[in-house]
Amino acid sequence: MTITPSALRRDIYRLLDQVAETGAPLIVERKGRRIRIVREEPPEGRLARLVPHDCIRGDPEDLVHIDWSDRWTP
Repeated sequence: MTITPSALRRDIYRLLDQVAETGAPLIVERKGRRIRIVREEPPEGRLARLVPHDCIRGDPEDLVHIDWSDRWTP
C-alpha cells in the first residue's frame, strides 16, 4: 500500500499495527521518493542471536608451547 506522509501522520499507529499483523509493507511516497516500512522477522531461537567471532581452532596445548622468544624483549 502506498500512502502520503499526511496519511501516515494521521493514522500512524493503525498503519504500523497493520504492517505488524499482516507483514505487508507500507510505502510512504514524498516528493517522488519512496520509503518502505516493513516488518522485521525475528531470528529463530536463542542461537540465532549469536554473533560470530574470530576464534582459535585446534589443540589448546599447542598455544602453551609456542616459542615467543624471537618476538619478545624484556
